[in-house]
Amino acid sequence: MKYDIAIIGSGILGTTLSYWLSTLTSLRICVFDKEHCEAQHASSRNTGVVHSPFYINPQKKTIAKSTLLSHDLWKLLALKNNIPWMKVGTIEVAINEKQHNTLEKYLNWGVENGLDETELYLFDHNQISTKEPHVKCYSGIYCTRDVSTDYGMLTNVMKNYSEKNMTDFFFNFEIKNIINYPDHTKLIFKNGREIIANFVINCAGGYSLDLAHKFNLANEYSTINFRGDYIIASTHHGNLVNTNIYSVPEFEEYPFLDPHWIKKSNGNTEIGPTALPVITPETYDGWINNFRDIFYLFKHIKANTLKIIFNSDFLTLASKEFLSSISKTYMINRIKKFIPDVDPKYFVTKGTSGIRSQIILNDGTFMNDVLELYDHNSLHIINYNSPGATGAPVYSASIVTKLHEKGFIKIKKNYTNIWDYDKILNTSN
Repeated sequence: MKYDIAIIGSGILGTTLSYWLSTLTSLRICVFDKEHCEAQHASSRNTGVVHSPFYINPQKKTIAKSTLLSHDLWKLLALKNNIPWMKVGTIEVAINEKQHNTLEKYLNWGVENGLDETELYLFDHNQISTKEPHVKCYSGIYCTRDVSTDYGMLTNVMKNYSEKNMTDFFFNFEIKNIINYPDHTKLIFKNGREIIANFVINCAGGYSLDLAHKFNLANEYSTINFRGDYIIASTHHGNLVNTNIYSVPEFEEYPFLDPHWIKKSNGNTEIGPTALPVITPETYDGWINNFRDIFYLFKHIKANTLKIIFNSDFLTLASKEFLSSISKTYMINRIKKFIPDVDPKYFVTKGTSGIRSQIILNDGTFMNDVLELYDHNSLHIINYNSPGATGAPVYSASIVTKLHEKGFIKIKKNYTNIWDYDKILNTSN
């Protein structure tokens, strides 16, 4: 089988990219995945929050703008397809004056990133208590705009739109080998099938760096995988607070969130996550799936991995996350700092676990932005993490624009289907 473009990964990024490419070009496109259907990992293993970019440094213009502008696109898609769209809002709390200073910075960032002043408020502790009586804090940013939805369902709808545009989806297609020729790439799969593509787009999530290595790219980088575990509150206890509650991270230099309180679109209230280091992007329970994972671990350990593992701040963070992972009481005591009435006995059910694969730079620090790597016939999107699901519609449209500008594709048409590319392009510039 031969295609103009082959997309690796049927998560929320791969499917939205396939939608835009199949809408805007006449190219023959396929998407393949090693799983039995789409969105089996990060795209469905998340909180479902449609984030607003008040906590994103405006220097990260692409992800900040994508997060802001994608909100209305997801809303349109969700309402059209009867997908949950529950407006709950978010409060990010500070428990002391130092964290309050961070909130003041976030308020400025939010305005700079395009949030309206009617969508973002900096409240003192009395105003927060009026809004949510069970929340106790020094101060808090209240963002009225945040929503809970179901990104797995949204990914499925994007796949359906793309299929209507004649995109082919292949499942249970796990890559065995890649042969990169000057003018095309041969993808060989473990099921014995082969695909030839003029251009390959790597959207493989936690495995995107591994695949880039097969193209002899990004060999200087390594990855650490972190599992986030959540606990579900009983129905009665889950009604203590009706807004998403986040707390200012203790270690702002690390791309992780401290424990938070989430109102999910399925009606559950969950607390979490942990950030427990695990071996693979699919270790959803325990620390290891099987002994083969040990070989995976040693294959991926590099000097930059060891630099971060032995960093003192990272060790402090890791110890707290380890205790949160093995002790429900320890996790809930972290929540008690801003919701003092939470009680461990009302949290008895494990929530969905998700994994964040974080790229490590040569100096032993975390890469805090998405990485796009091109060669003569491929694009690799690496380190595409939260709020990636929120920003996927606009971010993927920007990728299509770049492919056009670099001469890899030619945009020939603009069938709006559900989203208007020209309008997005004009708004995001």
